[in-house]
Amino acid sequence: MKRQRAYRFRIYPDREQEKLIHKTFGCCRFVYNCMLSERKEIYEKTGKTVRLTPAKYKKEYVWLKEVDSLALANVQLNLETAYQKFFREEKAGFPKFKSKRRSRKSYTTNVVNGNIRLEKGRLRLPKVGFIKIRQHRPVPEEYILKSVTVSMEGSGKYYASLLYEYFVSESQTAGKIPEEMTILGIDFAMRGLAVFSNGEHAEYPMYYRKSQKKLAREQRKLSHCKRGSRGYEKQRKKVAKCCEKIRDQRRDYLHKLSREIADSYDAVSVEDIDMKAMSGSLNFGKSVMDDSFGMFRVMLRYKLEEQNKNLVKVGRFFPSSKMCSRCGNVKKELALSERIYQCGCGNCMDRDVNAAVNIREEGRRLMKGLRDAS
Repeated sequence: MKRQRAYRFRIYPDREQEKLIHKTFGCCRFVYNCMLSERKEIYEKTGKTVRLTPAKYKKEYVWLKEVDSLALANVQLNLETAYQKFFREEKAGFPKFKSKRRSRKSYTTNVVNGNIRLEKGRLRLPKVGFIKIRQHRPVPEEYILKSVTVSMEGSGKYYASLLYEYFVSESQTAGKIPEEMTILGIDFAMRGLAVFSNGEHAEYPMYYRKSQKKLAREQRKLSHCKRGSRGYEKQRKKVAKCCEKIRDQRRDYLHKLSREIADSYDAVSVEDIDMKAMSGSLNFGKSVMDDSFGMFRVMLRYKLEEQNKNLVKVGRFFPSSKMCSRCGNVKKELALSERIYQCGCGNCMDRDVNAAVNIREEGRRLMKGLRDAS
């Protein structure tokens, strides 16, 4: 069975390489907009959809030949994917034109006949040549490199995401559910990210809250700069660096926490909460976005899958907070201000820990049903 895994490393191109990378960004954006515009025009005239290729524009715009042709070919695939999402998914909107200022600066190229290689601290890219790369972790020798995505952050840093393909046997992918297993229940917490069924709290440091004043100060300075000036660009990078630091701190914490949990337990049970709806209710948006509980669940899922372990999602309408974890009694009303859960059976415990225990037991019940059914 084939699986894929991506490794993201920072790269350090020289000035000439930077120019070529930026030229590739621009050419990909230009071809995307040209194909989208022509497809819309043809559809409005004939009512039919057509598939266009970047080769059509190389005759008129000769400078498109200066960049990697596979990068332009991937632009065509991206546009096709955008159209497919528009027709198949209700929430997906119609493909939009890419902006020079607001759109993400990146391009993807594929491995063909060894044109891309990673060796001795250098990455070889088509047209660009060898680029210095900071490879902070090794890649297994049996992994096969399939494609590379080059991107630039708002702060001016360059990164390369290397997509590898590897094979695993069926015995390794068979997600067997053992009869006796250690399972952890996780309840979402507005402050601190999560509470666990073993009574511990994640104690997430709230990195955005800590850097909020500094970020606001840098953004105020940016608002006073004249757009397009040298000072504006310098201050824009400061704002981008501040945002990137918050993002990197958050991801580092979530990666370490999810790795620790995945290594310690056979299964994890979480609540299937709609985080987007949660962020739009009761003025909790800032705290919900800072916690990134949704990203935490994604990290947990793939880390558990790599070890053939299970992540169980409990229905969002399961009364985890209102149910007593000792006797199973469900309260009709439970105010948000009540932080201690008290039941007539004598159970008195932290509200969030009580919910986490209920989520753990419900996850155990769901997994037992799957094991019995198989």
